[in-house]
Amino acid sequence: MSESYYKPEDLKKFSSITDFKKEYGDKFFDWYGSVFQEGALTAREKSLIALAVAHAINCPYCMDAYTSTCLKKGADEEQMMEAVHVAAAIKGGATLVNSVQMMNQVNKKLM
Repeated sequence: MSESYYKPEDLKKFSSITDFKKEYGDKFFDWYGSVFQEGALTAREKSLIALAVAHAINCPYCMDAYTSTCLKKGADEEQMMEAVHVAAAIKGGATLVNSVQMMNQVNKKLM
């Protein structure tokens, strides 16, 4: 069996993204930290959004990180699954709404 590209232990190396370009990495982490501060949305709500986005973009590192973060922030498994379903619905809807472009082309070509 081949080795997986995804290695859970690599999540612990996330901070090393500053190694090759410290200025950019530091700016990213400053911004990232600010984004997840309490604001109009609670930290728990932001974590649920992050978990949903992680699933929509298929990032296993983000899924791992935000599953743990959601639990730490007080989200339960029903809320987490609901957030993932929202992401799936939006992703599915985005795929389907783009079918209008295909339908437009079909109608032009068949008319």
